[in-house]
Amino acid sequence: MPHAVDIKNVSPVGLETSPVADALAGLRANEARYLKNKYDHDFVVSTPEEDPATLAWIEEILRSERDIVIASPALEVSGFEAGGIRFAYVFYQSGLSINVMYTIADAKMRAVGFKLSMGMDIPDELAGTFKFARQRSKLAGEIRGSYFTIKSEH
Repeated sequence: MPHAVDIKNVSPVGLETSPVADALAGLRANEARYLKNKYDHDFVVSTPEEDPATLAWIEEILRSERDIVIASPALEVSGFEAGGIRFAYVFYQSGLSINVMYTIADAKMRAVGFKLSMGMDIPDELAGTFKFARQRSKLAGEIRGSYFTIKSEH
């Protein structure tokens, strides 16, 4: 059942099977707060079974752009448009979050972002390929992030 992410009361609902569920919930709330503040968008997440198209789109971009296949199961996804940008998010059981920002009108801002929940190791699929910068978050503690620019049309 799709549900809105609460940015005031962080809850691991939907992420309970993750070994870093609380940190992943904080990361998810951090993303929801960013989207609310920047685009006035209420962040709603679904299971991959409820929104298979969003997960398939992210997986296709990862595979075709960088030959990346994430081994961890996806727990939640979200896909929407705001401010002329197509957004897609997936939260994995490992604690990894991947987001796609894809401008619709032009190729000005098209990128894939990776964020690691506090307490998780860099997944083997990303290790050695990406450098992760650290940032502090009130909701998520410490987040490590990286990204790459999307070069092709998707």
